[in-house]
Amino acid sequence: MEDGTPALSGRLSAGPPAWRASPLLLGTIVLAWALAIAAELTGRVQWVHHHDLLVEQLALLASLGLFVVAWQVHVAAMMLPSTLPMYALFRRASAGQSRPRATRAAFVAGYAAVWTGFGIAALAGDALLQLARMQWHGLMHHPELIAGAVIVLAGAFQFSALKQRCMDKCRHPAMFLMQHYRRGVDHAFRLGAYHGLYCLGCCWALMLVMFVVGIANLAWMAPLALLMLYEKAGRYGPQVVRPVGVGLIALGAVVMADPAWWPDLVPHAH
Repeated sequence: MEDGTPALSGRLSAGPPAWRASPLLLGTIVLAWALAIAAELTGRVQWVHHHDLLVEQLALLASLGLFVVAWQVHVAAMMLPSTLPMYALFRRASAGQSRPRATRAAFVAGYAAVWTGFGIAALAGDALLQLARMQWHGLMHHPELIAGAVIVLAGAFQFSALKQRCMDKCRHPAMFLMQHYRRGVDHAFRLGAYHGLYCLGCCWALMLVMFVVGIANLAWMAPLALLMLYEKAGRYGPQVVRPVGVGLIALGAVVMADPAWWPDLVPHAH
């Protein structure tokens, strides 16, 4: 059963700012950043870098489980801030449902499922890339080529039509909800996943950079998280997309052309 458009529009138009309307999500974001900072300060950061997750001391399933946990922290820190406006509107829209808490949890679960799937796929791709490096000694002795290529890819994607289409959806959450909102826990999960797919379409290439530099590398996490937040919610978000692309392409070219930059720009990659 759908909500009537006027009633839904009324609920979306009134309410506190996104960060005040979503205290639980805001707390999750703060906790995720606290864990990342604590890992860095205590020297335990290697346990949340994907390079160290698949290790001989752990069984494969245990290693994968550790990665999934670390990835959730990473997604909470980097992606949830830009999702606060959408979640705040969904919270208002679903307030009149019979099971509002379950509905909101389903929405977040759908969003997390999309990013978890991406993380596992990227981890598998990274494992295949490591196998390729063993076969081609040129890549083994020049890891800066892989790192630079990934950064150039992230920069080039900033110019893509897919990035622009997904950005349009993410920058107008009220319109997105008016088009796709339905009542019910199952619909909430689908809506969260649908939103997650658009979010993935905006940011997958930038998040892929973290697989090169280490998924808990604060020197990259913080600026990339701020960039993705500003692109979606900032006043001049659409205007910064292409200049950032130019900068990333140039940075990737520097990494590939001058290996002396490699340890400083990508310190945690092997």
